[in-house]
Amino acid sequence: MTHILVSEVGPRDGLQSIDRVMDLEAKKRWIAAEAAAGVQEIEVGSFVPPKLLPQMADTAEMVRFAKGIDGLTVVALVPNAKGAQRAVDAGVDGMSLPFSMSETHSRKNLRKDHAEMVVEIREAAAIAREGGAHFAVGLATAFGCTLEGAVAEDQVVRLAEQAVEAGAQELGLSDTTGYADPAQVRRLVRRVKAAVGDDMLTTLHLHNTRGLGLANVVAGLEEGITTFDASLGGLGGCPFAPGASGNIVTEDLVLMLNSMGLDTGIDLDKLLQVRAIVEEALPGEPLYGFTPDAGPMLDYKKRIAR
Repeated sequence: MTHILVSEVGPRDGLQSIDRVMDLEAKKRWIAAEAAAGVQEIEVGSFVPPKLLPQMADTAEMVRFAKGIDGLTVVALVPNAKGAQRAVDAGVDGMSLPFSMSETHSRKNLRKDHAEMVVEIREAAAIAREGGAHFAVGLATAFGCTLEGAVAEDQVVRLAEQAVEAGAQELGLSDTTGYADPAQVRRLVRRVKAAVGDDMLTTLHLHNTRGLGLANVVAGLEEGITTFDASLGGLGGCPFAPGASGNIVTEDLVLMLNSMGLDTGIDLDKLLQVRAIVEEALPGEPLYGFTPDAGPMLDYKKRIAR
């Protein structure tokens, strides 16, 4: 049975996209409950200046808490080398640095052009290597940009190669703006893998902004992708990509993967119960997903037992 890693990004991508700051103890309950449901990797926050994202001000404390959970891989987002050092100091298992394929988005999001970002990647990679943390680069806006429009695939391939040369240990393709379609996913995954090697491109970070999220997951599966980011309740988006809200719903993704006979290691019934923690901590905040309302199919347990 093929194992697929579902990486929960809600505590970072989800919470940075809403105005309210979630209580620290509620965040801890959320992470502990997801880990107990079988989620093996959680992005617990990001090491950005608190004045820019006060929702992420407690990330170091979240890392310390999550590191005490057996079997959980604790990762965080870092915007630059300074963030990488803070992540290492906090004790993360891994970190991901976003590298926007749209230069317009890169300047808006991290205030650096592509050449400057390659320098940051190189410096952050060295810090991660010295600190014993896994270092991944997320190729953001790889499928299109709400600020710039279409992003040339040749450019994505070229920048992917530069990221690897600068020290990335792993790459992910990110549909930051919810522009991707299944044919595009298949095509771009093949092209990037051909350029950097199959083992280097393992992850897709997809949004469901236009309802194509799970269709794009299937396209990624067909091309050998083994890790998919998702957010509980579909919380999340990019504050610098207008209209790009809507991460893939973790509950729906797990239902689909388990039903397809793939191994996620996640107990869907337990995962569905985690939603109540977020609802209680963020009353009135919209949460999404079909599975929490409809429930699993009557023959769900037979499907996952195949």
